[in-house]
Amino acid sequence: MTTRILPAVGDPDAARSVSTLIGQLPDAEPSPPVTDSTQLVDTLARLAAASLDELPEVVLVHERIGPVPALELVREVALRFPAVGVVLITADASPVLFSAAMDSGARGLVTLPLGYEELASRVQAAAQWSLGVRRHLGAGAEQITGPGGTVVTVSGAKGGVGATVTAVHLALAARASGRTVALVDMDLQSGDIASYLDVQFRRSVADLAAITDISPRVLQDAVYVHETGLSLLLAPAEGERGEEVSDRAARQVVSALRGRHEVVVVDCGSQLNSANAAAIEMADTALLVATPDVVSVRAAKRTVRMWERLQVRKAEETVTLVNRHHRSTEIQPPLVQKITGTRVAGVAVPANFKELQAVVDAGKLHELDAKSTVKQAIWSLAGELGLVGVPAQAAAGQPGKQLARAGDRGSLGLRRRTGGR
Repeated sequence: MTTRILPAVGDPDAARSVSTLIGQLPDAEPSPPVTDSTQLVDTLARLAAASLDELPEVVLVHERIGPVPALELVREVALRFPAVGVVLITADASPVLFSAAMDSGARGLVTLPLGYEELASRVQAAAQWSLGVRRHLGAGAEQITGPGGTVVTVSGAKGGVGATVTAVHLALAARASGRTVALVDMDLQSGDIASYLDVQFRRSVADLAAITDISPRVLQDAVYVHETGLSLLLAPAEGERGEEVSDRAARQVVSALRGRHEVVVVDCGSQLNSANAAAIEMADTALLVATPDVVSVRAAKRTVRMWERLQVRKAEETVTLVNRHHRSTEIQPPLVQKITGTRVAGVAVPANFKELQAVVDAGKLHELDAKSTVKQAIWSLAGELGLVGVPAQAAAGQPGKQLARAGDRGSLGLRRRTGGR
């Protein structure tokens, strides 16, 4: 039987060497190498979305792959695509690394310089394991090994621009359309989602930081199910505990949540740390919230440039939302797009804090009136970002009907009236 092998090697010389050697393996069908972690995950997600049978049996991960470290990449692939056997290529053959690789989900380890016999043995073992898993998964495998839910991060260009309100209502819009939704507070030192939704819960994302394998039971214990149906993973009540959440822990948490929810919305606050940087890098959509004033737009530009320098996110892969917008404001969305180099959302949220004040003070942000122009704008943004499930009627020219049944009649009306602005 043919074994499909996908190498993930960043260095061109190493990629040629690996490709040449695996091409000599019996019954091997090597794929062209992918050069970074993002390309690997995207490729596997695309193949899994088509069919389980499209996934390669074996993925080879080189130790110098980037930008995500090799062991973290192995862990993410193992969590999201459990029917794929991952083999780590490394110059370090120490027992410590071997143990860490196995804990991350690798099915084998090959040492550098590569040897034919060792590589053939590890690839064969990983391929046999992969085939065994696929036989046991059977007909339900596609649901388990698919690309997972959509992840959207919401960051503020600076404090107080409305990132948390935006994150909460994006999650509510997705939930109202019938999707399973997780809302994560990754603003680890000053997260306010619990206050906005009047929640008191002793568990937080920090409780998952030290766990190397997040099982469904462990995740269930850490998540608070809100009356709206949202699964909330809150920031720690003690801000200093935020330091416990590393980038590795953040990746594991987001991967676990996206495997069990159709939509994951992550509030990253306005301060960048290793944990929310990892979430932004993993996200399908990174939303940056700014207000139409000079200070905020400059902050947005600084944030985007910092993300680029740290290889977290490219400017053209970032979506900027203009909040508290007014037609008489000198700074309009096209100017924000030009200054930041990002794509500006087709929806701008109007400046109308009076609509929000009562529900914010009461901790009942989810009870914001459906006629609120702020709510209508953010829920329209949810549709623009693809977070809202599209029922059959919508495809036939009746958008928003499912949301109306959820008690939010007219929440998508703003886009129809204003053309998306």
